[in-house]
Amino acid sequence: MALAAFLGAVAFFWPFVVAPGRFGASYAPPLIFGVLLVLVLAVVFAQIADGGIDAKALAMLGVLSAVNAALRPLSAGTAGVETVFFLLVLAGRVFGPGFGFALGCTSMFSSALLTGGVGPWMPYQMFGCAFVGMLAGLLPRARGKAEIAMLAVYGSASGYLFGFLLNLSFWPFSTDPGSSIAYLPGLPFTQQWHRYLAYDAATSLGWDTGRAATTFVCVLLAGPPALTTLRRAARRAAFTTPATFTPPPPAA
Repeated sequence: MALAAFLGAVAFFWPFVVAPGRFGASYAPPLIFGVLLVLVLAVVFAQIADGGIDAKALAMLGVLSAVNAALRPLSAGTAGVETVFFLLVLAGRVFGPGFGFALGCTSMFSSALLTGGVGPWMPYQMFGCAFVGMLAGLLPRARGKAEIAMLAVYGSASGYLFGFLLNLSFWPFSTDPGSSIAYLPGLPFTQQWHRYLAYDAATSLGWDTGRAATTFVCVLLAGPPALTTLRRAARRAAFTTPATFTPPPPAA
């Protein structure tokens, strides 16, 4: 998980470290996508080895990925309204950071195939959703109304976080170099950071606000029954309970 988080941070924050060139513009997305697939497999295998994910949890991962893939075309496209993050936050909370990381990646991958949204932006979307699910699994313990409030606030913040990260993937290539919010190689970090904050606020703050508000309201209204359902499924599947076999009693 630490390696995945580090590589994801490198994929997003490289404009503050190196200048963009032909490699960053042409070859980075497919390379990041290939590395990301390896990371997803590594995280899943590590969780299997650690006992956090078994065959039943993998089946649940497939079901929730399909649900998110079906929800995305019905919600995205109007004022930033997206219901994908609602389920991603709750599933990461219930099943843990490794599951949340994998669910974020597989949800974006399957929905991109479903809607024809495959492009150089897809690996960055997968990484962004992976971070949202992973961080949800790392939130502190809470129960009842305090947990719902915490998840609602985090869900709202994750809407802004996702947009903030996704803008980094194309900011160096999408703005007129003469603009006051454009990326300029060689500037000190503080000036570069100020330009990016202005770019993010000017281009996507309203869209991110729609995503944040949608997730906040969905968690508040549907979070309690959804958490109950997911936890009941986890208990019945006994994801973390090892199988034990008792030898039959000796014959009389």
